[in-house]
Amino acid sequence: MSSTLTEIPAQTPEARSKADAALVLVALIWGATFVVVKRALLEISTMYFLAVRFAFASVCVVLIFSPRYAGMRVASAWRGLGCGAIAGVFLWLGYVLQSYGLKYTSAGNSGFLTGLYIVLVPLISACVYRKWPQSIELLGIVIAGVGIVFLTLPTLDRNFQINRGDLLTIGCAIVFAFHLLVLGYYSQRERFEVVALGQIVCAAILSAISLIVERPRAIWSASVIFAIVLTGLFATALAFALQTWAQQYTTATRTALIFALEPVFAYVTAVIAGGERLTPGAVCGGALILVGILTVELKPARLAGHRKS
Repeated sequence: MSSTLTEIPAQTPEARSKADAALVLVALIWGATFVVVKRALLEISTMYFLAVRFAFASVCVVLIFSPRYAGMRVASAWRGLGCGAIAGVFLWLGYVLQSYGLKYTSAGNSGFLTGLYIVLVPLISACVYRKWPQSIELLGIVIAGVGIVFLTLPTLDRNFQINRGDLLTIGCAIVFAFHLLVLGYYSQRERFEVVALGQIVCAAILSAISLIVERPRAIWSASVIFAIVLTGLFATALAFALQTWAQQYTTATRTALIFALEPVFAYVTAVIAGGERLTPGAVCGGALILVGILTVELKPARLAGHRKS
């Protein structure tokens, strides 16, 4: 991505609103499936799970968009697949760093450090595009960032010291930040249906290749099969298709801010389905994340109201 380029703004307020709603749905899907994935990984190795999940998701995306692919020019299709593959490298690497980081650090540290990508996106975006996000967006990012601290504070390692797992997870946050920026860049310039397929296929291939290093292990129980179908269809095929489509109409900074809802949805799911206890810190953290998002999302309405008066 050339640093002389600028981000393409949302085409209309209506398109941006629909894009933001789609991103909220993506965060909900990812957060709601966290408990299912965590349980499944007790019976299947990480890379094997990712390989099967992304392979199944690739098939689902092809079936979903097959009518659109049929009328597409070959040159345009190959170009979009290549662009999607670039995003797919960042996507796959982020998953790998996060998964292996969890082996050497606590879940609380992992959640907290992964959430750093929300803050990193506007910083990296400013360096790439040579333009800082609006002050109201930065304020929303800060408020949501504080919310993540409150949300993850109860599970943070009390003797927090940077170890190998923490470094891997910090790398994961950096990679996820670049993934948002790369995906946003290409989704605004190529057919989103092909870009979405390209990144998922790329992640499936890289996961399959990694099985040479990590021996595949699986107990094909009902919970594992359910997790693959659920995450492959909804949390991968549908979610990444929606994300790729939505990032045509909004910035990477706004996308990162909305994705701060993912740990909120994950915590709510853990309370409802996983038997975890609701804590005051989690309630406060979730509320701050919502305030941070609403600070940015309600800005157009306030400005519109001011212009009419």
